[in-house]
Amino acid sequence: MNCIIIDDEKMARVIVKTLCDEIETLAILEQFSSAIHAIKYLNEHEVDLIFLDIHMPDFTGLDFIKTLKNPPKIIFTTSDPKFAIEAFEYDFIVDYLLKPIQLPRFKKAIQKAEKAAINTSAKNTSFNKIEKENDFYVNIDRRLIKIDLPSVYLIEAKGDYIKIKTENKDYIVHSTLKKIEEKLPDSLFLKVHRSFIINIKKIIDIEDNSVLIMKDVVPVSRSKRPELMKRLDLL
Repeated sequence: MNCIIIDDEKMARVIVKTLCDEIETLAILEQFSSAIHAIKYLNEHEVDLIFLDIHMPDFTGLDFIKTLKNPPKIIFTTSDPKFAIEAFEYDFIVDYLLKPIQLPRFKKAIQKAEKAAINTSAKNTSFNKIEKENDFYVNIDRRLIKIDLPSVYLIEAKGDYIKIKTENKDYIVHSTLKKIEEKLPDSLFLKVHRSFIINIKKIIDIEDNSVLIMKDVVPVSRSKRPELMKRLDLL
């Protein structure tokens, strides 16, 4: 699991790092003395687990978790027990460790985090391929909705969301273009632009640096055009 440590006390960060070094499945990517600096990092990087102090100047650990749109698993590391009930109101908080932290207790917390990560992956992944390549599911408002894959003709990035366009209906899903690209079969789909994935079987026309898919005109980046033309030769 990729982790970061957020604690304003240097010695506290050293202790957590030392404990993490005892567990082979953990990799510390960064350490932060300020939650605000950690927010900037998380806007550009994905992590699996955060070790988070509660009492920090200006911006507390509880303030910090309220800013997270897609929070990873979090283990609080604090000397104050009085916030435990409030902390566990969030389902991504997997444990609450009181300082000084002992290795046996730390290992139990990591086991909880690993189990929680597995359960989340199984239940809440935005896209799950199922038995055959013709179907997949999207998670929308806690409902798993089945989509016929060949009916999808265009997928467009919209900030923190993507729009999946099918012949019958459009779907807005909280995810990234990269995540769904990894799930799609290369035989049907191609990312032609940083914001667009197309179903190459649905192309109606190609002109200069754009393609017509159904009624949508989609830009094709210069770097992707050779791959698109190569794929079309196979049709």
